[in-house]
Amino acid sequence: MSFTIVKSILVLTAVFSFFQGSVFASSPHLINFKSPDLYPESLTWDPTGQHFIVGSLHHPTLLGISDAGVVNTLVSDQSLPDDSSFLGVTIDTFHHRLLAVVYRHSDPSNCALAAYDSRAPHNRIFLTTLYDAASSTGAAGANDVTVDFSGNAYVTNSASNLIWKVDLEGNASVLSESKVFTKTPVDPTTPYSSCGLNGIAYSSNGYLLVSQSNTGNLYKVDHEDGTARKVILNRVLTAPDGIAFRRDGVLLVVSQYKLYFIKSDDGWSEAVVYDETALDSESFPTSVTAGAEDRVYVLYGHVKEGILGNSKRDRFSILQVRSEDESAEETVWVYVLIGFGLVYFLIWRFQMRQLFTNMNKKVA
Repeated sequence: MSFTIVKSILVLTAVFSFFQGSVFASSPHLINFKSPDLYPESLTWDPTGQHFIVGSLHHPTLLGISDAGVVNTLVSDQSLPDDSSFLGVTIDTFHHRLLAVVYRHSDPSNCALAAYDSRAPHNRIFLTTLYDAASSTGAAGANDVTVDFSGNAYVTNSASNLIWKVDLEGNASVLSESKVFTKTPVDPTTPYSSCGLNGIAYSSNGYLLVSQSNTGNLYKVDHEDGTARKVILNRVLTAPDGIAFRRDGVLLVVSQYKLYFIKSDDGWSEAVVYDETALDSESFPTSVTAGAEDRVYVLYGHVKEGILGNSKRDRFSILQVRSEDESAEETVWVYVLIGFGLVYFLIWRFQMRQLFTNMNKKVA
């Protein structure tokens, strides 16, 4: 092999290696935003508005957060009692609605689901009390919410281990009180509970997945009749909280300590945790969402401080999180492409040399 070819190969390898290192060694995107005494517990992505939406542990407020950290107030519902706050939030893109779980600090058993128009001026569509729809347990620890394509909302109850269903018109009923859910007493006066049913996500295949914090279990729930069964996992989840689906079917599960990447090949009878990423537990992550281009983001809302009555913090953040295993697979593909590029280059150089040799022979 000639010196020229060797030199060219070294140059190409250096260029590709630099490109690969720039892509995969870059720091994850951190979105810092400022809002006094917010303490957001839940996070969702609005694909239409191209921004994140967060609620507040201390105020009946929904904020839009841009990718650059610019804050825009979407909803500030002054008609709700002063001690109201928004826990779980989601967006119903098909019916142009923002859905938020309403919590009353002075009356924890009087929870509700509020629906607002996702278009300005974001008028309230309905406010549905969930307490009367609950069982005789008397504790309405409404927590997280998701929505299906028909506009039916599903709300978890972390105190009583049940799931409410709220239809498009705001009519509430209990979808599931399955005995599969472990019954664990929870103090209804605690504004944020790590016990009981917690995160909930609707699958485009027509069922719900629900996390349970005190057991680490995942459940698959029929969205029509409420029948539930435990998902068999290859490892135990530690205090799972918010959950979300990516478009490729991967389930994202956040806890205070980790973000789990989970997939299933049999419709969620069994599932595999194929990667996990450590998180900053001091920032108390509680929610996860898939944003633009299916990028994964975790909310650092510092809600533990908010629960303890702190009102001094005004800075919060949204962190992009990558799967190390998936990044490694992408790295392999980069090297494969480098290999193909080098082979193609060598073939081209060989053909050019043959061409010039033949031309020189003809001239001679």
